[in-house]
Amino acid sequence: MVFNIYEGLVKPTSTGDLEPAVASDYTISDDAKTYTFTLRDGVTFHDGSAVTAEDVKYSIERYAEIQGESSAFSLLDQVEIVDEKTVAVHLTEGNSEFLANLTLAVIPKANEDPAGNPVGTGPFKYVSYTPGQNLTLAKNENYWKEGAPYLDEVQFKFIADTDTAFTQLQAGTIDIMNYLTTAQVQTLSQSGSQFEIVEGNMNLVHAMFLNNEYEPLSDVRVRQALCYAVDRDAINSFLFDGKSHIIGSHMIPSLQTWYEPEAETVYTYDVNKAKELLAEAGYGEGFDLEITVPSSYSQHVDTAQIIVEQLAAVGINATIQKVEWSTWLEDVYTNRNYQATVIGFDGTLAPSDWLQKYGTGASNNIANYSNEEYDSILEQALAAIDTDEKAALYKELQMNLAENAASVYIEDPADFVAMDSRLGGYTFYPTAAWDMSVIYVKEGAGQ
Repeated sequence: MVFNIYEGLVKPTSTGDLEPAVASDYTISDDAKTYTFTLRDGVTFHDGSAVTAEDVKYSIERYAEIQGESSAFSLLDQVEIVDEKTVAVHLTEGNSEFLANLTLAVIPKANEDPAGNPVGTGPFKYVSYTPGQNLTLAKNENYWKEGAPYLDEVQFKFIADTDTAFTQLQAGTIDIMNYLTTAQVQTLSQSGSQFEIVEGNMNLVHAMFLNNEYEPLSDVRVRQALCYAVDRDAINSFLFDGKSHIIGSHMIPSLQTWYEPEAETVYTYDVNKAKELLAEAGYGEGFDLEITVPSSYSQHVDTAQIIVEQLAAVGINATIQKVEWSTWLEDVYTNRNYQATVIGFDGTLAPSDWLQKYGTGASNNIANYSNEEYDSILEQALAAIDTDEKAALYKELQMNLAENAASVYIEDPADFVAMDSRLGGYTFYPTAAWDMSVIYVKEGAGQ
């Protein structure tokens, strides 16, 4: 949602490339240690103030401090203001993919409360936010990109129960709803409703993530058994009409340069193999497993329900604990107080963003994965400048996660979006983004 409020020096396109945004152009040194940006003329913040080189320097340094040493910003040496229109970002080591990290929000240095008073340069400006209810945005009349946005106002509604949200969609109080199930798509199609279905992919690593420090799951054989016990094709067929892309590690297929398709075939659905591995690990009689799931996402809840039935076939007594999103964020993501969870992770266009989270000690390593070989390869990959060398190392990392069953990787889910037929322009991105600047009301459709 904040994709509409904030922009970086560059921003992602729907094809996965990066295009200039607050910057009008940029250059990268041959050693990939210096990124130099020319600021775009006439870009202003939502409060009317002009974007300056000082604002850019402040934004990058602030973000680097927030991200910490476990991120790509550990390589940041300094942000140099060359002149009032030019900013150079210097790294301590060459990093050929660092550009993707500079999609970070450029915000005004003078804003003393950026959390309570969001101010960016994006196509929409902040109006109001009611936790648990809605976020309202209004058109940025001074947006630098000519002709955008088309809409005057956008309201994002937060509805904890997906069935309630779908009912509101059918009643016409919601114009766009994503993450529909195939059953919901069929309901809309059969009812002759006023909604069109737009198909794409969520660009998520959808998986049952495992807490590798939880005793049964600390044994690699147990984790491998879970991978054999989960029928990914059945989940895809039942929930997504077979239109999802089956994956085997923590990377999305749309990042083609970095993706390792071989990881998809490390495991097949094999109940007997799962039972053998459990017996070898001393869990021939099975064990109890609690799967924590955010209740507001039907695809996670439904996937967990299918997994519970599949694990029962190998003697594992799995139960589901549904929690609110805020609870999931605190208990699972922040405190790692869980056994297993079904969730979908997105990332940036930088491949390191997808794979660094499994490094030992990484602040966002919710799987608590720790593997010396992985850490060594990751260090080499981050240091590599040559694209082919870097890609080969990232593919090794994906195979490491698959073979050691860091988690049970399932799919990049198909995304079915219902959109009122009066509207057009919905666009999918390889990152989590609802780009409302491209949505328009069709000619003659009314308001």
